[in-house]
Amino acid sequence: MKLLTKAAGESAADFATVRRGAELSLDAFARAVLGLVAEPGDGVLGRSIVAVGAPAMAEHLLARAPADALVDAVVEAGGDLDEREANSARDRWLPRLDHRGFVTSLAQAARVGARLVVPGDAGWPTGVDELGAHAPLALWVRGRVEALGGGQPTIALVGARAATGYGEHVTMEASAGLVDRGFAIVSGGAYGIDGMAHRSALASDGTTVAFLAGGVDRYYPLGHESLLARIAETGAVVAELPCGAAPTKWRFLQRNRLIAAASEATVVLEAGIRSGSLNTAGHAAALGRPIGAVPGPVTSPASAGCHRLLREFDAVCVVDADQMAELVPGGGRRSWRGHAGASVVDGEAGGEGEGPESSSPDERADPRLVRVLDALSTRSPRPLDDVARRAGLTVTEVMSVLGGLEAEGIAMRDARGWRRRRAG
Repeated sequence: MKLLTKAAGESAADFATVRRGAELSLDAFARAVLGLVAEPGDGVLGRSIVAVGAPAMAEHLLARAPADALVDAVVEAGGDLDEREANSARDRWLPRLDHRGFVTSLAQAARVGARLVVPGDAGWPTGVDELGAHAPLALWVRGRVEALGGGQPTIALVGARAATGYGEHVTMEASAGLVDRGFAIVSGGAYGIDGMAHRSALASDGTTVAFLAGGVDRYYPLGHESLLARIAETGAVVAELPCGAAPTKWRFLQRNRLIAAASEATVVLEAGIRSGSLNTAGHAAALGRPIGAVPGPVTSPASAGCHRLLREFDAVCVVDADQMAELVPGGGRRSWRGHAGASVVDGEAGGEGEGPESSSPDERADPRLVRVLDALSTRSPRPLDDVARRAGLTVTEVMSVLGGLEAEGIAMRDARGWRRRRAG
């Protein structure tokens, strides 16, 4: 572990700051390093860490060990990894092994008061462990780490960014009512339903947790900067990506699995047919967690996603806080605290289905497509290896996707590289 120990020593001050009150272990430092080189939910990395541990994986990468050495180590430890997977993974990870970038990220985390939480820490949300090989390596937290650690029952309230007055009203009442019943509210910090859930919880003096798709040093969306700062004062703002990481569509989709896994139940209050909140519900279903959906007018496109959950995914029809609380075992019997609160939330520019949080059926069918589109700029051409590094994919994988995008007129190339064609 010479290379890992040396790197830890060079970053000792900042690392001690982000591990306030927690053990300064090589495991925690290794997880911070590995979180820089892989995209969220990387199953190959997850399986390898289960087999050999995070410090050994980080040492292999820092030493730029050959693929066969990595395979041998994982297999000898009882894990499952073949040479093809190992070669592909190294091609994804090594271009992102940036010492200067890691030091900058760690210093930025220390500057904003972020803390690094790893499995085994008191504040670790054990529900995310059920994601198995796709569980987060570590979590970056601004606010109260203990808000994550299971001291309260948790329920996720999610839905459309382009929320209607009906959706906002139901969310306001539901969030306040659940707080009064002792629940912590989990959501994604976005405009619309998410924002209303957070605001109402805060107005009711409750605990709320926001999961972000980028680093916690940059609150996103910008219009919710003050809201997220208020959440961090009494609850927690959380991300698995290191400080400096930008939110992208792929990262929003991966972020949704954490919202579902960190909650005992998920409720979709209003959602269009392409809403990203359906992705959160899908993760909850895969984990065997209860799903609730609030019905809306049958003529409203804003509720079409909720109606789809009720029709196709065995979601439970819920209309108020009492019914939502009943989704959680013992939830319907929690004591009433007698608080009340209300709030309003501003709407987001752009309709449902637009922006980095939405997803289309084609993109869900091929996750590589989402990541390549995220990595392309509409303004400046980017070299192929830069696109691959940003996407967290191999050059070969990126080329296979770009060929199709070029044929469809979505991507174009010139002597300087590839860029995404502007819509319209």
